[in-house]
Amino acid sequence: MSSPAPKITLTHWLIIIIASIGFLFDTYELLMTPLVAAPAIAELLKLPMNNPIVTSWVGNLLWIAALCGGIFGLLGGWLVDQFGRKKIMALSIFLYSFSPFCAAYSTSLGMFVFFRSTTFIGVCVEFVAAITWLAEVFSDRKQKEKWMGITQAFASLGGVFVTLVSVWINKHGVDLPHIGLPAGLGSNDPSTWRYLLMTGILPAIPIALLLPFVPESQAWKEKKAAGTLKRPSFAALFAPELRRVTLVTAALSACAYGIAFGALQVTVARVTPGLPELRAQSKALAPLRKAGEDLNKQLNALPATDPARKELVAQIKANFGQQKPINDEVKKMADTVQFYQEMGGLVGRIALAILLIVGISRVALLKIFQIPALIILPLTYFYYFEQGGTAFLLAYGICGLLTVAQFSYFGEYLPKVFPMHLRGTGGSFATNVGGRMIGTSMAFVTTNLVAPMLAGTGPMLPMHVAKAAGIVATVIVVLSFIIGFMLPEPKAEEG
Repeated sequence: MSSPAPKITLTHWLIIIIASIGFLFDTYELLMTPLVAAPAIAELLKLPMNNPIVTSWVGNLLWIAALCGGIFGLLGGWLVDQFGRKKIMALSIFLYSFSPFCAAYSTSLGMFVFFRSTTFIGVCVEFVAAITWLAEVFSDRKQKEKWMGITQAFASLGGVFVTLVSVWINKHGVDLPHIGLPAGLGSNDPSTWRYLLMTGILPAIPIALLLPFVPESQAWKEKKAAGTLKRPSFAALFAPELRRVTLVTAALSACAYGIAFGALQVTVARVTPGLPELRAQSKALAPLRKAGEDLNKQLNALPATDPARKELVAQIKANFGQQKPINDEVKKMADTVQFYQEMGGLVGRIALAILLIVGISRVALLKIFQIPALIILPLTYFYYFEQGGTAFLLAYGICGLLTVAQFSYFGEYLPKVFPMHLRGTGGSFATNVGGRMIGTSMAFVTTNLVAPMLAGTGPMLPMHVAKAAGIVATVIVVLSFIIGFMLPEPKAEEG
């Protein structure tokens, strides 16, 4: 007869709350980027938002931030093992809280890119620190699995929260105090993107209030004090007994992030305009966008001091004004598509939490999400995209469910397969090197390699991006399914 689970104390509840806030704002801080990047870069470069230079810099920002997050996130994992879970988690949350606040005061593109990159670094470190801390807080296995699943589910609420905040700021931004923020171009008021960035400081407030009342991981602290905790090292991840789990988890994490960024993330902005219900809008936009591109090319060819730039900018703004009513209809549909993805991801994290409580073996649990993905991902992009409507939205939501659930899966799995002195380092290698450095690069593969090949010498259309996303997602999900058979079951846990 099994003994009853230990009672959850007030300290446990505080730790659960802190971890939930951390996971929620992980997503909140990252999903600010697609909301603020284009308007911020356009304002800082003094260019129209649809200028090719702005578009190029939005892409540059994404890969620079991902690269910085991967490199410094890996170092952060080592720091988690060297100096403690709670301490590094707290520092990472403060880093990603104050970085967007500072970015709100950006007066140059370099300053903006720097603080968006440090935000990404904080998120990359916080995730590993939090799951490692949680893994050592609960002595009962079932309690541990339950609360690691539940707390990670809050990550999916971050996307919903940042969207709601963004909508509110866009509506009420003109009534907000300036607080020393630089004024927008041609306006006495700060741009709304600056106010949205300032909200990134929100998690620092409850974390600062709660942290003094929660302890460091007791298991880690005791071993550290006794001198029995080995020093963490990156080389130890590739020792014979850990090499397989290190490489397999990194590869599977890269696959999960690859599907998310190579297919799901490009769908909202690049695939949605090609849905059947938006064909009339796409047809009306085509000549206006062509005219806007030609005007921007003329603008970019002129020296910065040329007086002719003023007239061209006025024409570009007029062109943008003509596009706006049609773009608003496309944006409304894109928001609906985004909503289905976020809701699918939330359901996926909840489903993972329930299955963890049920107690399915870890390899079998991964297959529960991989096998349906083999079917639904190709169908979504090769068939349902052409059909549009509710069928596409539901299929896309299921894609979000199956993909995002795997993020929570590895959040629970990784602390189980690395020894205590390497939990942060090993988890960080899989998540940051595999996922955030390699996996996120699939967005570039889809939009800059595969889609242009499908388009040939003609213009790259949403249908080309949809097919490219389908190809990339299908290849990755097949690889993920095969690699999944190499994943070892966790051994008896240490500490």
